[in-house]
Amino acid sequence: MPLLPRRFHPLKRQPWWPRPGNGFELGELLDQADAGAPLVERHIWLIRLLDWIRRGEPVSGTQNVVRLLQQDAARRDKVVALLAAFWRDMDVAALLADYGFSPRSSFLNELGERLRRRGLPLSPDTADLAVLFNLLFDDADDATWLQELDDVTLEGIAQLWSQAMAAQPTGNGALGDHAALGWREPFYDAMLYLATQVRAAGFSPAFRSRVGTRVDVDFDADDVPTEHGSTDGSARQAFRQLARVIERLHELALAHARSGADGGPWPAALLHEAQYLRVLLDHCAEAARGLHGHLEVHGVSVDLVFQIDQLCERCQRTAQLLDVVLSDQPASAMRQLIVDLARTGQRRRSVRALFTQHYALLARKVAERSAETGEHYITRDKAEYLDMLRRAAGGGAVLAGTTFLKFVMLSLGLSPFWAGTAAGLNYAVSFVIVQWLHLTVATKQPAMTAPAMAAKLADTKTDAAIESFVDEVAHLIRSQTAGIVGNLIVVAPLVLLAQVLSWWALGQPLIGEHTAQYVLKSLSLLGPTAWYAAFTGVLLFVSSLMAGWVENWFVLHRLDSAMRWNPAIRAWLGPDRAARWATWWRANISGLAANVSLGLLLGLVPVMAGFMALPLDVRHVTLSTGQLAAALGTLGPDALHQPAFWWCVAALPVTGLLNVGVSFTLALLVAIRSRNVRVTDRARLRAAIWRRVRHHPLSFLLPPRSTS
Repeated sequence: MPLLPRRFHPLKRQPWWPRPGNGFELGELLDQADAGAPLVERHIWLIRLLDWIRRGEPVSGTQNVVRLLQQDAARRDKVVALLAAFWRDMDVAALLADYGFSPRSSFLNELGERLRRRGLPLSPDTADLAVLFNLLFDDADDATWLQELDDVTLEGIAQLWSQAMAAQPTGNGALGDHAALGWREPFYDAMLYLATQVRAAGFSPAFRSRVGTRVDVDFDADDVPTEHGSTDGSARQAFRQLARVIERLHELALAHARSGADGGPWPAALLHEAQYLRVLLDHCAEAARGLHGHLEVHGVSVDLVFQIDQLCERCQRTAQLLDVVLSDQPASAMRQLIVDLARTGQRRRSVRALFTQHYALLARKVAERSAETGEHYITRDKAEYLDMLRRAAGGGAVLAGTTFLKFVMLSLGLSPFWAGTAAGLNYAVSFVIVQWLHLTVATKQPAMTAPAMAAKLADTKTDAAIESFVDEVAHLIRSQTAGIVGNLIVVAPLVLLAQVLSWWALGQPLIGEHTAQYVLKSLSLLGPTAWYAAFTGVLLFVSSLMAGWVENWFVLHRLDSAMRWNPAIRAWLGPDRAARWATWWRANISGLAANVSLGLLLGLVPVMAGFMALPLDVRHVTLSTGQLAAALGTLGPDALHQPAFWWCVAALPVTGLLNVGVSFTLALLVAIRSRNVRVTDRARLRAAIWRRVRHHPLSFLLPPRSTS
């Protein structure tokens, strides 16, 4: 059988490969081990051997391979020679130092790398063991069966590798100088590579400007490391010492091996340096993790979060490699290392895991900033409820003007793109005016209030906590209802009044009959209105995310501080005005981002969707109500006798429910994920809510009576 059949693909298990349970087939596979074959063919042989092991029970398959090699000296010699050539020709340190880490400290680069690995096949024609490892252990269950290997099988594998190491050439210049360390040599190289990367990250501008605690390490008379901190420097000393300590550790290990004492107890000086290295690694990782507190206050950078995680994982990998080279049972320690590498490979194949891990902190900050804003949209007593109605009524009055401006822009006959841009600017300006006047647009509330709701889910263990959550649900629904009612009870009468005044003053309505008929057709419940309303809820949610992201970006880059203290700005505005300007922007950046982004999304997304022939449009309950009132003002009382008009009226509550429900649900899901909230007692929550609905249904619609 040829070694590389035409149908062979290294990423797929082939149906013609030998199956377990047939000793002759396994023997035939082992007979094909050829240390003199080209590099790529040796790698393919290893891939086939591992696939044969996986075909049945992997643990028993590995035992069969080890047992057969122990019983057959000729086959064992061929396999040992191939393993010796494999170790000689492969860059083992690349696997130990690079596998699982991004070559560039950038989230987007890592995302691109993962997408590339998912979409493009890998070649076994490589001397980089980090690349080949993906082909050798590409199954999701590899870590499980490797962990289950018994000690006898591990010892048999270790003996094979020991024989392969004994077959390595010695005395070849610089390589011969370090040959005494045997298999441990690439481990020390890998630790040095990792240390230089950790040190480079620790001295990078992003870290230097944020790490603010210096940690010094000393040893007492019993060689026990002690640590003390000071505030007059940074943690740079720990990063600076890493490579030096590893080099000293390497030199001590070489001296120990050359003395002929290899296999005996490690000298005290070497153990002393190893303990010192562990402490330094802990301090480097702790300094990096401490940056999360800085990010919580001063804004989150996804790339910096990614670099922090990479640095901590490199410190952990270095400590693990140190444990392997100093272990009294190297086979067991090596097995655990390979298991961890296999798990790392599986995690690195997942794009979703990357987003989950590195966007969690950003999502949390976005949710927290939205929660702070959302608290202002929740009413808890009668006074707040009436204030919400008043502010919502004012928002409805502004949107009445927005309704007519939309009709004006449509009448200009602009091209689709510019018509969408004009509509988006109309919405954006209107929403900003609503914000500046401290008024309310009801549909913007859900995406802001959901994160505040998620905070209540942090504790659901007690009955009091559950009742508190139910109270918050009632407050929220009541607030949403007040907001929508306040918008609608003003926008419809104002639009009708404007139409009546136009008939009286101009002898004609503000919009033509053709436009009015189009409104009745487009807003009907019998059409795609429900689908468009749900899509509008998605846009409402997206605008809240954009608002949180913009505010985080504003804080991260300290733009408020720049506005306050930049010499050019202070000279232009004056110190007092610059300070007020900075404070105003810090307080309003989120709202401005939400309003402008929402307006542009409502105007431009339907245009972009139409360009791609996607059935998407927007249906905003307040704007739809204004348009329907405008159509009624044009068509007159006769419209009340048309079924089309009442189908549009029936669509309004559906539109409002989907606007609010979709945006709130999406925002609540993001907020719960960002806080890592796991609701384990959902049945109790549902029961408590339904109990409140049965016993106090009006609490979801009307404010509680004053207790004063």
